[in-house]
Amino acid sequence: MHSSANFRGIVFMCLAMVAFACNDALVKSVTGVMNTGQIMFIRGLLTTMMVVVIAHRFGALRPVRTILRPVIILRIVMEALASITYISALGQIPLANASAIMQALPLAVTLGAALFLREPVGWRRWAAIIVGFLGVLIVLRPGPEGFTPVALTVVACVFVTATRDICTRRIGGEVPSLFITVTTAFVTTLVGAALIVPFGGWQPISSTSFTHIAGASVLLMLGYQTIVLAMRDGDISVIAPFRYTSLLWSITLGIVFFAETPDRWMLAGVAVIVASGLYTFYRESMRSRQKVAQRSLAGPLE
Repeated sequence: MHSSANFRGIVFMCLAMVAFACNDALVKSVTGVMNTGQIMFIRGLLTTMMVVVIAHRFGALRPVRTILRPVIILRIVMEALASITYISALGQIPLANASAIMQALPLAVTLGAALFLREPVGWRRWAAIIVGFLGVLIVLRPGPEGFTPVALTVVACVFVTATRDICTRRIGGEVPSLFITVTTAFVTTLVGAALIVPFGGWQPISSTSFTHIAGASVLLMLGYQTIVLAMRDGDISVIAPFRYTSLLWSITLGIVFFAETPDRWMLAGVAVIVASGLYTFYRESMRSRQKVAQRSLAGPLE
């Protein structure tokens, strides 16, 4: 039974990564014909409508005052900033490179948890975090020519997204996840609307562009739901490493649809990031097993 739960979790994680990678590709395909604010507004509006229907169906809607907590407000702000930074960068950087840099997210979350949540992190995981960020530097290219504002925008997105995830850990279980998603999608839509004029104004939308954004909205929803299902089935230490399958999809989509060819620096950086991430997952699983063993030994004495 346990192995079947792990298998389901792996399948859901792989589906989530396919959905997120395809969402990124569809968003990238329209960055040349509309600005970041317009993309955020249209995609957010469609996503909000879908999430509201689902949240209402499952009784997850709550009074507006529920979100008036500092940690929830901060999470919503971080989600909006993540959308701004990532969408802005997608139009100017290869899809595979953006995806590769974002793979440092688990390392950034571990770093943030150690610094702000006081979670214990041993020297091995500190070393893995440092090595992982060195992998990001390799993807950015050694030398000043690699440190472009666009590439650094993706790095900023990693830390903004990590802050969002750390805030999520601090939200009590009495607040439904779907309600958080509803409010986040709604606020992101409003932020997108506010940015349309400063980012260049409203552009006409072709049927093709609208179809791409609508598809991105559906895929984003699918990704959110399947990753929740993935993390609720089986062992996280077994399932989480399959997050890196998104790299394979991003590289493939970049080659097929955007004529992007990964170079040796990007591939080398990816190898370093993935290796450090996998080691971090391994150390997490070791700590979890040690805690379980300690509780089992302490049980008869209580």
